[in-house]
Amino acid sequence: MHPTIITMQEVVAKGDQTKIAPLLAQQVKFLPPTYFATWTGRAAVAAVLGHVGQVFSDFEYRRVMGAGKDWALEFQCKIGDLNAVGVDLITLDDDGLIETFEVVMRPHKSIGALRDAMNARVMKDPAFLKHKSALS
Repeated sequence: MHPTIITMQEVVAKGDQTKIAPLLAQQVKFLPPTYFATWTGRAAVAAVLGHVGQVFSDFEYRRVMGAGKDWALEFQCKIGDLNAVGVDLITLDDDGLIETFEVVMRPHKSIGALRDAMNARVMKDPAFLKHKSALS
């Protein structure tokens, strides 16, 4: 398994953006499950993933599939009292950094809970608001 994927599994669920950022390419693109938009840039994506790590509980990767640059990591977690499952679809660049990070999840109710929890967190984080321009 690729070293970036191994490290990502260890740090993403902990919500520590300082450990997530070094795994990301400078112009990484993050596609969240909660809305049809893209976050672009290392600092902004690390901040988003840091908050997600604080919202999820009982997070665990169940299966990892892939090779080379393309990876799919199936996970399960809780958002409040709701169960969720999802897949992180990751593409690495030539340097082995995360170039694209797309998340798909189910069920719909859990995605709504994630959206609400994330909105509540980021609106209270003045440092996060500077990343708003990274959303397209």
